[in-house]
Amino acid sequence: MIEEVSAGELRTGLDSGTFTVRELAQACLDRIAAMDRTGPSLGAMIEINPDALTIADELDAELQDGRSRGPLHGIPVLLKDNIATTDRMQTTAGSLALEGAVPRKEAFIAEGLRAAGAVIIGKTNLSEWANIRSSSSSSGWSARGGLTVNPYQLDRTASGSSSGSAVAVAASYAPLAVGTETNGSISSPSGSCGIVGIKPTIGLVSRAGIIPISHFQDTAGPMARNVADAAMLLNAIVGDDPNDPAQNHVRLETEPSYPARPGENLPQVDYTTVLDPEGLRGARIGVLRSSLAQSEATQEVFRRAIDALRAAGAELVDPLTYSSEEEMTKNRDILSVMLWDLKTDLGAYLRDYVDPEFPIRRLADVVTFNREHAEAEMPWFGQDLFEMALEKGSLDDPAYLAMVAGVQRLGRSEGIDVLLREHRLDALVAPTNAPASKIDLLNGEHHVGGSSTPSAIAGYPIVTVPAGYAAGLPIGLSFFGTAYSEMTLIRLAYSFEQATKVRRAPTYAAPGVLPPEHQ
Repeated sequence: MIEEVSAGELRTGLDSGTFTVRELAQACLDRIAAMDRTGPSLGAMIEINPDALTIADELDAELQDGRSRGPLHGIPVLLKDNIATTDRMQTTAGSLALEGAVPRKEAFIAEGLRAAGAVIIGKTNLSEWANIRSSSSSSGWSARGGLTVNPYQLDRTASGSSSGSAVAVAASYAPLAVGTETNGSISSPSGSCGIVGIKPTIGLVSRAGIIPISHFQDTAGPMARNVADAAMLLNAIVGDDPNDPAQNHVRLETEPSYPARPGENLPQVDYTTVLDPEGLRGARIGVLRSSLAQSEATQEVFRRAIDALRAAGAELVDPLTYSSEEEMTKNRDILSVMLWDLKTDLGAYLRDYVDPEFPIRRLADVVTFNREHAEAEMPWFGQDLFEMALEKGSLDDPAYLAMVAGVQRLGRSEGIDVLLREHRLDALVAPTNAPASKIDLLNGEHHVGGSSTPSAIAGYPIVTVPAGYAAGLPIGLSFFGTAYSEMTLIRLAYSFEQATKVRRAPTYAAPGVLPPEHQ
């Protein structure tokens, strides 16, 4: 009933009475039970919503009364376990330190999804603390959720940190999931798991109620098996929120800054209106050739994707490179800024969203908890990044402000914006990921490249879409643009998706030396 079925198709089935919201929710729960801890044991879920069927019944009653809340009414959605909800589920970022810290209020986007009629089926696993705890971590592992694995081959990384969201969507636990990204955490797992991911401009989607890393880089975004579904989900989570500093209309007159908004309020747009199969015709796209130290297999998929863009009518400027690329690769300030933000931002979340009687009040408390529970929390890797973050100062330190401004310039005026302007481009493209590497909890992640950093430090959007496969392992194509260019990027990505239609369902190939197509 739900395997490889789109949210749009489920909408049609619900409206026609082919099935009920309860039957749809139950199908998702059955699929999760069959695939997550049994069957292939993907480990994508951290918790099931015990009230999912009750919510489904309430939404069925509304439909029977002729009341529909819109396209997401009755559609199952999964949330990453760093998005606060006040239901009977927890919000822990995968950490045992936050077990029992039930939020006092919901994340803005969770409220929006409920208002839109979505059925929140459960919380997905993630790289613990969104992968900011250790420099030798493995994506997809958390102390609370265990290990999430890639559905295309079960000993390959799902990437992260939105590992569970990507795997759950790829494996049809639900048609839609919300992930979060600070640098690559939506785009990379989406690419590695063969799905679509949208990382919005900082300020388009509220971050209020999301366990943070960096207020200048964090965002939530949709993950789906096709661009149309992702655009539908984006519609539901966009909204003005005065509790998000990037949205509260406070303009920073000097650097550092949030991306400049198109107006005082966010424009009321429908991202599904740009889904044009001919959307690439006449578009000018820059091809980033040296932004990844990728494998030959990745480059071959990229070559075919470039041919498809050209065949669909795009005008390509090829090759291009960022003038700041070498500095972005070597710049230690990029990590330092995230750690500086983490120390303050995590404390602010715990103060605003967690009961003041809960013992974990700041990052230092988490570090202490991990040391005291090292057997459970640190069996594979430690917390060196947390410890580095503890050494950072306050956010009004002139050294910090200068550091953020310099990093933002690398991604903006010396990175994405200058290429778009000088070559009169609608967007840039690059491979999203290399083929998923083998999981190695003992030695940590084997990083094989990514293309998200310029957009991450700029606060700009990314849309990644399946581009092809290397020996059965998915590789994505990322479309990059300037601030608030989501409409353009979605149009281009949808046109590419329709021109290529390369996505294949997961194979759940057994662990092995060889990738799926060579076993």
